[in-house]
Amino acid sequence: PAVDSARLGTFSDGVFAVAITLLVLEIRPPEDTHDLGAELIRLWPSYLAYLVSFLLIGLVWANHHTMFEHIEGIDRPLMFLNTLLLLDVAFIPFTAAVLARSFHDGAGERVAVGLYGGTLAVGGLFFNALWWWAGREHRLMGAHITPAEVQAIGRRFWRGPLLYAIATVVGIIVPLAGVGCFAFLIVYYWLPSDRPALDPP
Repeated sequence: PAVDSARLGTFSDGVFAVAITLLVLEIRPPEDTHDLGAELIRLWPSYLAYLVSFLLIGLVWANHHTMFEHIEGIDRPLMFLNTLLLLDVAFIPFTAAVLARSFHDGAGERVAVGLYGGTLAVGGLFFNALWWWAGREHRLMGAHITPAEVQAIGRRFWRGPLLYAIATVVGIIVPLAGVGCFAFLIVYYWLPSDRPALDPP
């Protein structure tokens, strides 16, 4: 299991690295440089989508890393659930690009925010499913964490997809407010606090 866990972690880190790198490729340099300052300012939706998404993928990676400090066993269902989580993470650059384009063009913002927020919420569900399966009957967990601690962390995890879903509904009504909610949640979970290390991604 130790070898399998290391290989799964290495593969996951690779997907996170590729996804987070793809984000910057969606920021296209201005084609017209005659008024370069103004053109660069007009790209603010791309900067915003890049910043929020970079912090988000980094947060999921950090929590994924911490999660596997507690998970010591690996089986095929766990690998499948981890693959679903990575599938969601790899999709984030596309949703970020759609979000930026919609705000840049001033059209389709509600749909774009719904797509982006839905991706975050679904990713949270996959993250929860991964933790739930690993903690089921405590069979894949290390001896250093108790079943009660596994359940307590699992209950905290459910706040993630719920809060992202609420933020998505807000964004469908007021798109920029929804993006603000996403940014707030991501920054909040990055800030140091007295909360346990694992928190909703």
